[in-house]
Amino acid sequence: MIFRHTQLENILYRTNTRCYFLSDQAVITEKIKNSNAMGSHSLKYSQRIPVTIETAWNFFSSPVNLARITPPEMYFRITDGSAGQQIYEGMLITYTLYPFMMLPVKWETEITKVDRPFFFEDRQKSGPYESWHHRHLFREIPGGVEMTDLIDYTMPMGAFGDLVDLLIVNRRLDEVFAYRKRTVGEILGVMTS
Repeated sequence: MIFRHTQLENILYRTNTRCYFLSDQAVITEKIKNSNAMGSHSLKYSQRIPVTIETAWNFFSSPVNLARITPPEMYFRITDGSAGQQIYEGMLITYTLYPFMMLPVKWETEITKVDRPFFFEDRQKSGPYESWHHRHLFREIPGGVEMTDLIDYTMPMGAFGDLVDLLIVNRRLDEVFAYRKRTVGEILGVMTS
């Protein structure tokens, strides 16, 4: 199939599940490195913070802190499921946010695994992605904790969803996690080498 994006005058050609922009090969080459052959996308973000593993766990395992570390222009609001609790397996959390052009998105995730204070993961039950799997890892290091986010997601709508990911979503996720890193540094501190 061939798709034409009228605003950018680019042609998206989908062969198997790899996407190519014929008029901008550099962008696609980078994108392929971040995507697997199934149209899924994987992201990794790490941060070192000068706190104990218990302090890191207590902060990140409290759903109310997610609003503190999400860019304010996204108007992130938890609408059900947290009530100031620590996470637990099976916990459902629903929220509304505005990730792009003030379009509201309703999202529900389930905490599927918890291994205090080292690991927890959430999966989307309903929301903007075809699938979303987010692992939060905590590892003690000299002087603090290394916190790593591993995200695997798939966009809906096949080739069109991959185009939206390439043009908007992947970049927006990078911006969100860059904001999160800065804000966590302001709240919990920044490790110097």
